[in-house]
Amino acid sequence: MKPDSQTHPDLLLRCSRVLHLFLDVDGVMTDGGLYYDATGESMKRFNVLDGAGIKHLLRAGIGVGLISGRSHPAVVARARELGMSPVIIGREDKLEAFEEWRRESQLPARACAHMGDDLPDLPLMGAVGVSFSVPNAMASVQSAADWVTARAGGHGAVREVADLLLSART
Repeated sequence: MKPDSQTHPDLLLRCSRVLHLFLDVDGVMTDGGLYYDATGESMKRFNVLDGAGIKHLLRAGIGVGLISGRSHPAVVARARELGMSPVIIGREDKLEAFEEWRRESQLPARACAHMGDDLPDLPLMGAVGVSFSVPNAMASVQSAADWVTARAGGHGAVREVADLLLSART
């Protein structure tokens, strides 16, 4: 959903306070599909619009990190290429991983946002200042989100959130 004059003022205020955005990977940064080649090697597909949005956020001083229950070398490579931090992968309890990072960073939870698509994201979405989801997310996750993008995960949804966060600061 494109940010415009119809976006709720409270949401824009909370977005203007975000200092760090956390993203799930499968279903948010990717389309959620698992692709395998003939040797059984899995691959992931990322969207360049999302990458550009992440870079815009980082240039604006908004941190962007990953918290994912799965681990994959392509995720680490993409995060490194974009300059994302922290990259927390292979952690089923996303809220616990976030709280460990938050204690170390000393950032208040309300200054953070999370974008997810499945049930493991719900506790973290409820703990941060603002939460986002995608239209291909589980219904309960969409309901819990403060804002659901128009674009599906892996197809520019992260860019929509980046644009919203940046527009809320102006």
